[in-house]
Amino acid sequence: MKLKDNQQYTHLSHTFDPVFDKDSKILILGTFPSVKSRENQFYYGHKQNRFWKIIAALTEGEVPVTIEEKKTLLLNNHIAIWDVIASCDIIGSSDSSIKNVIPADLPMILGQA
Repeated sequence: MKLKDNQQYTHLSHTFDPVFDKDSKILILGTFPSVKSRENQFYYGHKQNRFWKIIAALTEGEVPVTIEEKKTLLLNNHIAIWDVIASCDIIGSSDSSIKNVIPADLPMILGQA
């Protein structure tokens, strides 16, 4: 991949847990947290991301603001969420830049949900 000015790869590990419980029926998988999600320590953390608005609309709930509200919305609607990459080299938030992937332990969540 050609790097733009001053962009470089950073090796990062996923630092927050999946959201799921024994009643989860739907599993939504992402790739790896964006810069904003990593800063916020939770999924789909950029304020312009439509994920939480869509989930709220689909579940006929309120758009969650806090991490606890987001977890509650997911779990009350039997939705689990996680990313498939445990660690990788990445430039910013660019999925297309991802390399040197270590996959997440998906059997851990699939065996319990």
